[in-house]
Amino acid sequence: MTPRDADPQAAPFPDTRAPSVRLDKWLWAVRVFKTRSLAAAACRQGRVTISGQPAKPAREVRINDLIVVLKDNLTRTFKVLQLLDHRVGAPKAREFVQDQTPASEFEKARAPAFRPIGYRPKGAGRPTKKERRILDRWAES
Repeated sequence: MTPRDADPQAAPFPDTRAPSVRLDKWLWAVRVFKTRSLAAAACRQGRVTISGQPAKPAREVRINDLIVVLKDNLTRTFKVLQLLDHRVGAPKAREFVQDQTPASEFEKARAPAFRPIGYRPKGAGRPTKKERRILDRWAES
């Protein structure tokens, strides 16, 4: 085979790297996040790690990677079963990811949050007239 017979579009060396997909794209495709921009923001905020290392949105995801995502006060753990670069339906997405989140994490979300009586979260503003009446009744008793 002479150089003329070779495909001009072909790379001079075969690509031996393992296939991969961007992290933010994969998280969006398997429906961990509703939008790709939310997935990228979570990565930039340090809420996504791969093998214990904080991951940027452009980090390449490979098969069998363990991804830990802190979302909605839950620490979710996912194992990459297959690569996916476009969004698919929820039943189909289960073929590409294995959720390894322990049951104790989900129970933690169901546990009632302890709030003292009369507690107002910071930034909630002034109490309304109705809330003031409730506070007054509570203070009188």
